[in-house]
Amino acid sequence: MNIYKLQYKDKETAIADLLAKEVYIETEDGLSYGQGIHAIVEIGLIVLEDGVYDEEGKEITAPIYADGYHFDVMSENEIDFGIYDITSLANNPKHSFAGYES
Repeated sequence: MNIYKLQYKDKETAIADLLAKEVYIETEDGLSYGQGIHAIVEIGLIVLEDGVYDEEGKEITAPIYADGYHFDVMSENEIDFGIYDITSLANNPKHSFAGYES
């Protein structure tokens, strides 16, 4: 099984790339997994430091996010995600698939 940790500029770029690589396929019901894809997890923005808010919920300090928009993919297939593949750089992942190492 292949586990990929992916970082894109934004969600739109991610979806376009995942469709181009047939990780996702478009159906009349929306997006579905492509052949050999076992899981796609939309991580989204990763919070590095939580924001600070007052008792009324007003933001005092904005949260700090990691660069990019993130997805994790579990696949039977080897897929070349090119510059979007940060698997080898992910030393403290926010998500993992139970029983599998990246």
